Amino acid sequence: VPIIDLMTGMYASTAVLAALARREQTGEGDYIDVGMLDVQVAVLSNQAMSYLVSGKVPGRRGNAHPNIQPQNVYRCRDGDLILVVGNDTQFARFAEAVGHPEWSEDERFARNSSRVGNQAALNALIDEALLQQDRAHWIARIEAAEVPCGSINSIPEVFEDPQVKFRDMLKKLPHPVAGEVPTLSNPLRFSSGPLAYRSAPPLLGQHTEEILAELGMAEELAELRAKGAI
Repeated sequence: VPIIDLMTGMYASTAVLAALARREQTGEGDYIDVGMLDVQVAVLSNQAMSYLVSGKVPGRRGNAHPNIQPQNVYRCRDGDLILVVGNDTQFARFAEAVGHPEWSEDERFARNSSRVGNQAALNALIDEALLQQDRAHWIARIEAAEVPCGSINSIPEVFEDPQVKFRDMLKKLPHPVAGEVPTLSNPLRFSSGPLAYRSAPPLLGQHTEEILAELGMAEELAELRAKGAI
């Protein structure tokens, strides 16, 4: 997923709204400069601050949280789940839920600082335990213990998720060639009414003449067609 491309668009839309709000107050417009490199630096977030405060260079950790453990992706018998244990109390409840209450009494794991220092040993135990059952089994037990967790879904599983279906995140729009095409819904929801999905993504050049006409080039269209420019 091109996360920086998407986040740059998000920052840009926020900047536009801020500029519009300022215009309402001052009557003046603004020039907005949003650089993708700047956005990449800004979204380093906690990793950047950890370095700036401590001077320690963060290393590659995969999905593991650098400061709080266990927070990682773990393999179950039929797929992966994400586990987000936030404190020692949650860890004790998690250990109980997966059938190993002794973990919370182990001096290597009893406190978060110890778990961070002993991640490899703890992860090996969690992997061994979770591989004994399917993902749904563990998610039900861990959620019942009020410990955050969730399924790591494949793309097909995403669109079979009941909440994704309920939120209507998949739209199928009529298409002049393909009959209909799937597209992702905009995640924004407004109390004033739903967003309109008027048409599928256009064919190559589908709206060229319409756009040129709007630009005042209606008289040049025939000449452009004759030259093969459109």
